[in-house]
Amino acid sequence: MIEKHYDQEQEELFERIHNEENEEADEEIYDIKSWGADLSFRELIMMFDDDDLIKPEIQRNYVWDKTMASRFIESILMGLPVPSIFLSKMKNDKYLIIDGFQRFMTVYDFVKGLFNDQTPFKLTNSKKIQPKWAGKSFIELSEDDKRKIKTTTIHAIIFDHKDDASLFQIFERINTGGRSLSSQEIRNCLYHNEMNKLLLQLNQNKDWRYIYGNDKYDRMTDVEHILRFFAFKSDDVKSKMSGQLLLKRYLSEFMGDERIYKNEKILMEYKEEFDKVIKYIRKNFNKEIFKARNSFKSPIFDSIAIATAHALSVNKDLEDISQDKIDSLLKDEDFNTYTTLRTTNYEHINKRINIAANKLYGLKYLNE
Repeated sequence: MIEKHYDQEQEELFERIHNEENEEADEEIYDIKSWGADLSFRELIMMFDDDDLIKPEIQRNYVWDKTMASRFIESILMGLPVPSIFLSKMKNDKYLIIDGFQRFMTVYDFVKGLFNDQTPFKLTNSKKIQPKWAGKSFIELSEDDKRKIKTTTIHAIIFDHKDDASLFQIFERINTGGRSLSSQEIRNCLYHNEMNKLLLQLNQNKDWRYIYGNDKYDRMTDVEHILRFFAFKSDDVKSKMSGQLLLKRYLSEFMGDERIYKNEKILMEYKEEFDKVIKYIRKNFNKEIFKARNSFKSPIFDSIAIATAHALSVNKDLEDISQDKIDSLLKDEDFNTYTTLRTTNYEHINKRINIAANKLYGLKYLNE
């Protein structure tokens, strides 16, 4: 009974850690400017066709059904006002859709003639749609109605920002979809680069799916754990033993670092390293040591994965590890302190990795 109670406390503790890390305060004042512009759907469609208006990677699997889409088109034909969309001006002078993707794509698909499921897009033939438009496609409308759809203006609120951290803030605070985006979902929207592609590829690794779980969609927290692995083992983190790592900001900056995502050699090394580490962990560790009821024990996984990467870099033919060594690590008082208190403090990050490297592999991670 005592052991069961202790396990429950541990589960609740790691859930709290997970929530705290994702709710960190960011006291920085961002340099963000915004202005309004009225754009016609004709202009927006041309911009989208010319790749000057871009949708985020995750943005957003189209979720409106044919009835909802038809009602929106009918509202435009009736002359009702269209809610604003939010755009962000990028460094290359393209515009990223932050909010309003469903509305824009509904009009785009209707004008082009194909619904999201690639079936002909005709307004639903029901009592919810006025008879003069019900069951009609765009090309079947009168010339006046076609013109009305294309010339209808939608108010766009456009943001300009100096860096990716500012853009992250815009996305996090402005997006008004059915639910707020997670931090990694936002990064997936912002970084259309080779690092993002690599993370998505590694997330399909069969050993990683076994360790993390085969959940169909986990709001990309599974991807964020892979990003964390690479970011926490970087020299930028390893070289610091004081201060607090701002998790959201640091992971975003790491993912958007041109020195990494534009370097094919580094990305290949990342892939090979992750594959080897995860294969070894699956073979030698019970996946349950990384699991809480509703969250993943990030600090424990970070520590063991990075310590294992360090050990494999020293000895490519690393022998299997004994259960006694794993038990010794998990019972270590200092390790438990560094994995449960101030988990994004630089000192605690590095010391828990160092303890894992020592207890599991008899190696030093830090040059103390």
